[in-house]
Formats: sequence, structure tokens, C-alpha cells
Amino acid sequence: MKVLVVGSGGREHAIVHALRRSPGVEEIYAAPGNPGIAQIADLLAVAPDDLPAVADAATDLRVDLTIVGPELPLAYGIADEFAQRGLRLFGPSQRAAELEASKVFAKQFCLRHGIPTAAAEIVGSSTEAAAAARRRGFPLVMKADGLAAGKGVLIVRDKADLESAIDSLFISRRFGDAATHVIVEECLEGTEVSYMVISDGTNLVPIATSHDYKRALDGDQGPNTGGMGAHSPALVIPPGTSRHILDSIVQPTIRGMADEGREYRGVLYVGLMLTDHGPSVLEFNCRLGDPETQAILLRLDDNLADVARHAADGRLDVATLSWRREAAVCVVLAAAGYPGMPHKGDAITGIDEALALPGVTVYHSGTKLKDGSLVTAGGRVLSVCARAVDLADAIDLAYQGVGAIRFEGMQYRTDIGVDTLAALGGGRGEPG
Repeated sequence: MKVLVVGSGGREHAIVHALRRSPGVEEIYAAPGNPGIAQIADLLAVAPDDLPAVADAATDLRVDLTIVGPELPLAYGIADEFAQRGLRLFGPSQRAAELEASKVFAKQFCLRHGIPTAAAEIVGSSTEAAAAARRRGFPLVMKADGLAAGKGVLIVRDKADLESAIDSLFISRRFGDAATHVIVEECLEGTEVSYMVISDGTNLVPIATSHDYKRALDGDQGPNTGGMGAHSPALVIPPGTSRHILDSIVQPTIRGMADEGREYRGVLYVGLMLTDHGPSVLEFNCRLGDPETQAILLRLDDNLADVARHAADGRLDVATLSWRREAAVCVVLAAAGYPGMPHKGDAITGIDEALALPGVTVYHSGTKLKDGSLVTAGGRVLSVCARAVDLADAIDLAYQGVGAIRFEGMQYRTDIGVDTLAALGGGRGEPG
């Protein structure tokens, strides 16, 4: 089988790494990929959002399956472009991907179908936002409607935060047209987890659970980011809650999308808050999460290519996914200035030393080769991951890997997984 992976980040590197372990996969291409992916796949100089060019490449190379990593090509309709050409692609149509592309649509969809989510108002100006905030009271959350690279969610705890959020969304327009409409909603309290499934429009196959860390600094402080780390399994999901999430949230979402003429094929990612009143939807994503994928796929003990192909063909009833009874941890190394204006061009050293540690894997995100040397080229630079018998050992091993790597201004969280171990009452986090 020939497989094309669309994207250039750590998630796509992890996908390619999993495909290399999939029996029957003979050739892997990545568009455009990155220096890490180049070590295990052939790179194509094609931009992910140039849909005709990606489809042309898949046609010319006679690719059997295309897997889309990032959200932008899906929002632009890459699945529709491929379908028109009779090409197999793993990912939802443009209409189905609106679950992620528009937070307003997703909120209204949840309300239409009785799916638990935070109470909210939709506003279109700074004046309306301020009035909605006064009605709701602090703390609250403000979300840009459109795609904002995972950074369009602002936590507002007081008047100063509100003024800053209103400036970012409506005055300085940090998120551009993505903030034409904004959701002002209650701030849910609890534990945040990620729950993902693969769907063929009818049938579902759950993906291993994960817990990700969005804030830039230890203790969930600092600005929101695209993600600073993750671990799998989540471990903090109470017994029986996974079945409840599947029955009360995931399956109604897939049925509701079908009822609205938006058949959903691909990965459905549900960001959830586990509150005292039960799980509640924070967001939907229409692809694998980053950096959750880096941790999750290290635990995959099955053929990713086969499952993706069956889902694309509407035949997921014949597919399964099995997972290693181990824990995996991902620590993101970010450039100085992230999540604002990251510094680029700094030399990276120590990756080989990290990879020499048994159980450590390093995925590239924002890197490039300059005069034959690896340098930083984005906000999130590397994902240092480790798999071990339990969460405590995986954390320790991942941070050993982090300690081997150097670049100027390197920043990372030092507490990935620590809160979960504390919640387990001192246990070591052995997967059940």
C-alpha cells in the first residue's frame, strides 16, 4: 500500500512512524513533511492547503490512501476534492469538518442534539462581549469562532483579563476573521481530557484516551497554546465514564451529523471537561490532536493504515484497534517567544543522545535544515516522548530525553503528568 500523509508537524511525524510499523505499507509520502519525517518517508514539496496540488500528487503517485493531519485542509474541503477524483482519503468532508472550523456551529449543534456543553452566548462586537461578560460573571471563557491554531480560547478571570481578551479578539484582531463571532461561555471546572474515536459515518472504533496540557507554564498557568504535552492513557477518567462519554456524547454526535446530511468519516476528537455533573463538551476537532497523537500512537499495537482505509471506505465494522498496556508521555519543546512570536534559526543539538535512551522517541514539529544543520523553524519545535510500564516511569524517561536536547531559549513544562499522579493518590499510574 502507498500512503500519503498531509502535514508537517509532530502529529504527522507520529502518524508516519506508526505507518512504518503497519504491515502492508510499502511506500510513505509526506506533503510537505519535515526533516524528521524525511528520515522515514519521501517528502513532497506541496503545501497542505493547495488542495488541487495535493490531489494531483496522490494521483500521479497512485497513492492508495491519504491521511490528513492538520485541520486547515479539512476545513478547506480536501476530502471533497479527493472524492471528486475517486481518491481514498481518511478525513471528514468540508461540511462535516465545520464541527471544528466553527465553534458557533459546534455549540449550536450540541444544543440541537442535547449534547452536554457549557452555557454560552454568541457575540459579534466588543460592546456585546462586555455586556455578555457582565451578565455571566467571572470566571468565563471567550472563544473565537473560527480556526486559530489552537490559541483562540481565552480564560477570563477578572476585569483585566476581560479587557485583554476584548482587545485581542475585537480591537487588535489578533485572530483576524476567526473572531468575527465570539462565544462567551461559562468556565467549567474539573479535569480536562481528550476522547477520540474513528468513525466511518455509522460505526465507531475508540482511540486510547489522553490528557493534554494547553497552558504554557507549569501549574496550568500562562497563555493558551496549541499544546505543551500529553500523556496516554488519561487515567483520571472514572470507571464507567468512557462508556458514558461514548453513549451520551460521541454516538449522538455521529448520529446528529448524519441526520443533518453531514456524514462523518475520520477522526472525531472531543475535548471534554469532567465536571461534578458529568462530562461536558469543550470543543470538537476533526483530526487527531497534537500533541496527544504523539503519546497515543506510541501505544498503538495495530495496523493504522488498515483502520484508516476501512473508515474511508465505510467498512469500519471489520476493524479493531489494540493498545499496549503501557503509559506514554509527550513533552513539547518550544522556541523562545512561543506562543507569541517564536524565535527561529537556533541550532538544535542532542536529539541523537535522546534517541539513544531506551523507550524515547523524538518527533519533529518546527525544524528545518540550514546549511546541513538542524535549526528551529516554528513555535513548537520537538516532541520528546517515552513509553514505559507505568506513567511515573514514562514521565521520568521523557524528561531524561528532554535533558539531552539543547537550543537557545528552549522552553517546556516540567510538570507533564504530575497532576495525574497526584490525583491517583501516589500511585504510579499503571494502565488498566
